[in-house]
Order: sequence, then structure tokens, then C-alpha cells
Amino acid sequence: METRMKTYRIGQIVPSSNVTMETEIPALLRARETVAPERFTFHSARMRMKHVTKDELAKMDGDSDRCALELSDARVDVLGYACLVAIMSMGHGYHRESQARLQGVTASNDAAAPVVTSAGGLVDAIKAIGAKRVAIVAPYMKPLTAMVVDYIANEGIDVVHWRALEIQNNLDVAAHDPMNLPGIVSGIDTSEVDAVVLSACVQMPSLAAVPLVEAQTGKPVLTAAIATTWQMLKSLELDTRVPGGGSLLSGAY
Repeated sequence: METRMKTYRIGQIVPSSNVTMETEIPALLRARETVAPERFTFHSARMRMKHVTKDELAKMDGDSDRCALELSDARVDVLGYACLVAIMSMGHGYHRESQARLQGVTASNDAAAPVVTSAGGLVDAIKAIGAKRVAIVAPYMKPLTAMVVDYIANEGIDVVHWRALEIQNNLDVAAHDPMNLPGIVSGIDTSEVDAVVLSACVQMPSLAAVPLVEAQTGKPVLTAAIATTWQMLKSLELDTRVPGGGSLLSGAY
């Protein structure tokens, strides 16, 4: 008798101008479908944001409860909050507060589901691979990037080197060519880091460059999208082996 494959509904809380989260996370989970039986569908709710500034990010975060409620109407199996810098700009450790509050929203709608954030996913992923010192590439302006570095440092991770690409318009972030990333990383001294965060942003495309930069540096390479996917799979209690997902999604963590 043929066993029916289980399908999981993946909910994403997405900035209105974000177009990458809905391409890279599905791409990773479609790749997983080639090596595992589970199948996935993708469902999004949007928070209004066009420019990556602290004021717009804070205003946008206020929309996240509504998005969680809407997605819980669809009875999604997991929700991912897809804006790392919005969470990190709200103060140290805010990903825990956000996750707990949004999970409460789903429970209040009789559709309790785990909530992960790209911010918490990245922090947890860095720790999971045992990295204590990292180098980071981010598309944000320097003050916001410094805020991200401080947030990660507060979680006990030493950001040895960081590079801010200073792209303020969120659609311009999505248009950044991922094939520029190996060259950017080559200008960073990675000799004393344990891992490279190739994109500390779910809007900056990076998947195509991950294997290149892992080969180039000889270090594990993470991105916000890869970390979010890993956290989603763990929340669903599924195997974390995803082809093309770098060291984190090798299935070892």
C-alpha cells in the first residue's frame, strides 16, 4: 500500500517589499523534496515597508500580529518572521519576545503553531554549528548593520569582521547580484573566524553563492534564509538535510 506523503503549510510574515524570502525558502524546501518524502506549500502575509530605516522597521513590526492571525486562519504548520533587522532593531533578545507573542496570537485563534524568526534562526544556527567568531555581510546602512552586530554580540557571538553594503531601498537589496558576494568576502580576512554569514538579511539573495564561498574560505557559510529554513524544519521535527543549503543544512545539525 502506497504511503501518502505529508504536506506542510509554511507561513511567512514578510515585509511588503520583500521578494527574496518567497523565492529562497521555497527553493530550499523544493530541493529537500528531492531527497525526502515531505511536501510543502507556501503562504504569506505582508507588513508594509519600503525603506530599511529604524522608523519604518518599528512601524512594520507592529503589523506582525495581524499577519500571524491571518496565517493562522490558513492553519499553517509553522510561521517564519522574515525580517532579521526589524527584530534586531527592537532591542536585545527581542526575537524571543516576538516569537512568544506571535505564537500566542496563533493559539488565541485555535490554530497554535510554532513561530521562528530569521533573527533568532541566525543566532541559533551560529551556535548550533559551534561557531564563536564570525564574519558578516549585510546590505544595510552602517548604523543598522552596527545594531545587528551588537545584537549578535549580545547573544555571545564575536563578530570579528563585518561589511555593510549600504543599500537603503529594499527592492534594491533584492536586486543585488549574489555573484558579487564571493568578491566581497575575498576582501574580508576570514582566517580567524569559525563561519561566514554571507547574507545577514533575508532580502539579499545569496543561495547561489553559498557553495562558492564555502569552497573559497574553507569555512561553514550561513545565510539568514538558510538559518530560517533550518529553524522551520527543526520546529516541524523534520530532518534538516537540504541539497545546496551549505554546512548548516547538511543534516548534521
